[in-house]
Amino acid sequence: MNVLIVEDNSAMRRLIKKIVSQVADEVYECGDGAEALAAYALHRPDYVLMDIEMSVMDGITATARIRAADPTAKIIIVTDYDQVELREAAQEAGACGYVVKDDLLELVRILERLDESSARYPLKKTTGVQQGAPHNNKQKKEKR
Repeated sequence: MNVLIVEDNSAMRRLIKKIVSQVADEVYECGDGAEALAAYALHRPDYVLMDIEMSVMDGITATARIRAADPTAKIIIVTDYDQVELREAAQEAGACGYVVKDDLLELVRILERLDESSARYPLKKTTGVQQGAPHNNKQKKEKR
């Protein structure tokens, strides 16, 4: 499987890459939602691991844009924020999963489950990604 990591913190990107490399054949990386649109169109990854809070375009907006261009895109939000409102926004944007960075090992389980499901029920991918105005969704992290 091929994975695109969209994360503005390079140390966190390296950590996520290390974790998912055990199940991913190829890992692509970029630092914000706007770059994710181009990287998705270029690499057509099987899965996107998307942070929410990024400078140029946030992850909720990028998720919605990618899904608008490719309704079969599989995007998992990977964030510091464990808030009901953000989970709902991610789901409305088309994300198929939501992982809080406190539990990054959950990514491997989710990717394996999704990959197994996709193997049984393959979806046809479409092409093209459109860009749009950034969505600012800055919220403080809630303690669990």
